Amino acid sequence: MAENNTKTQIIDAANRLFYQEGIRAVSVDAVAEAAGVTKKTLYYHFKSKDELVTSYLESRDHPNLALFSKWFDDANGDVTDKTAEIFLKVAQNARHPKWKGCGFIRTVAELANMPGHPAVLVGANHKKKFEAWLSEQYQNAGHCRPERLARSIVLLMEGSFSAMLIHRDATYAEHAAETARDLVAISKKR
Repeated sequence: MAENNTKTQIIDAANRLFYQEGIRAVSVDAVAEAAGVTKKTLYYHFKSKDELVTSYLESRDHPNLALFSKWFDDANGDVTDKTAEIFLKVAQNARHPKWKGCGFIRTVAELANMPGHPAVLVGANHKKKFEAWLSEQYQNAGHCRPERLARSIVLLMEGSFSAMLIHRDATYAEHAAETARDLVAISKKR
């Protein structure tokens, strides 16, 4: 049990540091220190920094998807309003002083020269899960071509994350919420 707690401690420390500073800026020594373990202990649980980075993204996968689902489910209105609400919640989060953008996008960007890196694959899989989940919501709501609509919404979301990170302006996600609302509404009519 203590071994599992130690691994969780290390992942939690990596999560904080990698998200705040970026994966290349944070050393394994810094993660070990923040986790309150020795470097040897860290390497007992993770064979390499690459494995630690991959575990960092894996630890964010389910919580992020669950949060989007919660925002969607808790929103009033139909699927049009619920989709817009995801963007509005992203905008709200982006106003927090500790917001540094999408951890998946930032990590994949840092590893752009290594497309086969396991963390890149985790990031891509995470984004595909979100797209598939959206497609299912649109199919359940009776939209024609739900896969195409989900892909369009994902493109809008990724663009919002990028624009907010570049400009440090959450209104990009608010404007994207209105565009998403229009896209979903138009899709229902076809």
